[in-house]
Amino acid sequence: MAKTLKRTAAFTALAKALMAGARGGPSLSTRIAAIPRMMKATTRGQYDGGLRLAMMAAATAYVLSPIDVVPEMFLLVVGLADDAVMVAWLAGSVLAETERFLEWEKEQHRIVVP
Repeated sequence: MAKTLKRTAAFTALAKALMAGARGGPSLSTRIAAIPRMMKATTRGQYDGGLRLAMMAAATAYVLSPIDVVPEMFLLVVGLADDAVMVAWLAGSVLAETERFLEWEKEQHRIVVP
């Protein structure tokens, strides 16, 4: 059940993000440009996205891994279905996390240090 909720949240975030670009939310180019800044802030310990970024990196490695080609050769549809689910989750997660990061950046600029 928890996997279903996470998957639903990822798809919901994906749908919201795709619609947000046309409705005043961050555009896809803004989100993509935020990824290096998000990684930099995470490695410096300023942003708390470490585990989420690690999960996204692992998902990317899984999809791009040559080892994943073996099940696809023998199981065709099932082999490709796991990649499709992983790519959908990854897209939703990246969109949700970049939106969260952009909001965090806005808050950082509002903080006035005496």
